[in-house]
Amino acid sequence: MPSETPGTDPGRHLIRYSGHAPFSPEVVVRAAGTSVFTESGRELLDFTSGQMSAILGHSHPAIVSTVREQVAHLDHLHSGMLSPPVTELVRRLAGTLPEPLEKGLLLTTGAEANEAAVRMAKLVTGRHEVVSFARSWHGMTQAAANATYSAGRKGYGPAAPGNFALPVPDRHRPSVVGADGELDWRRQLDLGFEMIDAQSVGSLAACLVEPILSSGGVVELPPGYLAALAAKCRERGMLLILDEAQTGLCRTGDWYAFQHEGVVPDILTLSKTLGAGLPLAAVLTSPEIEQRAHERGFLFFTTHVNDPLPAAVGNTVLDVLVRDRLDERARVLGATLHGGLEKLAARHEVVADVRGRGLLLGMELAGDEVLGEGGADRLGAEVTRRCYELGLHMNIVQLPGMGGIFRIAPPLTAGDDEIARGVAVLDEALTGATRGL
Repeated sequence: MPSETPGTDPGRHLIRYSGHAPFSPEVVVRAAGTSVFTESGRELLDFTSGQMSAILGHSHPAIVSTVREQVAHLDHLHSGMLSPPVTELVRRLAGTLPEPLEKGLLLTTGAEANEAAVRMAKLVTGRHEVVSFARSWHGMTQAAANATYSAGRKGYGPAAPGNFALPVPDRHRPSVVGADGELDWRRQLDLGFEMIDAQSVGSLAACLVEPILSSGGVVELPPGYLAALAAKCRERGMLLILDEAQTGLCRTGDWYAFQHEGVVPDILTLSKTLGAGLPLAAVLTSPEIEQRAHERGFLFFTTHVNDPLPAAVGNTVLDVLVRDRLDERARVLGATLHGGLEKLAARHEVVADVRGRGLLLGMELAGDEVLGEGGADRLGAEVTRRCYELGLHMNIVQLPGMGGIFRIAPPLTAGDDEIARGVAVLDEALTGATRGL
């Protein structure tokens, strides 16, 4: 049967799952390196690494080779069986992490990993309350969705009891300021936990946070914040869970973003970057926590837990990261990209801020005070449209009033020329979008 009739809507049979955001206007038929190619033959430079995942670019030869070999040899097993790719990947992940993070569980998505981590924390502590950032995104499954405040909370009935939002320490939108007018994150953190303590029924189990909020506006936690947050957790007997779906495995210039602060979480979750675009996630914790969970009958039995095929891909991802020193590459390329964006900010008065670390960067357009109510959202949409027309795929934060913030995360394997081309296209798009303002 023919796939589509020319001129028809290719998404007409699909459930729309992105809130009010539309599907991309063209069907993508191929991807390679830092580019995706549409059905009409257009090339788009991919500055989002797919869904912020393809850190090695698209169709990386090493991953293609691994998939071909592994799928013909050993693809899927009963969930109680182990295979060499699984035991090898967990061993190697433990080797990249500080002690005591040496026990691992392999899953498929970030939501699933966060679900398992929260479930483990509740079982081990015997408590049920969970703290996460306002503007957080941890997934759309039950516990992950209850800890997600950036979207998807309205219209689905009551959330699970015992979920609390912590204010985001956003220097660009400070809710608590000091005498100098700058963000006073220490006082904000104290006030946040005063409110949480007042609402808690004495059953605080875990704090689940991203070290850099991506969907929440590319907000990097201030220096010292993560250590102070860890101390708040210890004082209350809570476990600290770090969600490094987008920041883990060299994206920010370190193997893990938490290393930048010298803080070791009780539980770490990985996903997007671990499979470099394929469905692979992980939960890592200490032998002590794993033992307590096991004694209490920890259950997280899924169809694709510890599957050999994605685990083999994860091993290949580690091979390439180490071989090509992509942590160093992310630092160097990130500095180049950051510098290019700073030059755009100097040329375009509508660029209000450039921030982030390594190759996870944010560029924020001027707010309503410059463009009128809703102006940043409208401008962000127009710049995105123009970038697409010029051959660059960009992503904006899908939050009300924050549509003028771009999340920029090209693959770690991108070339200097591709970074320069992306910045040039963005420059042209900004010029066209702001003409006549």
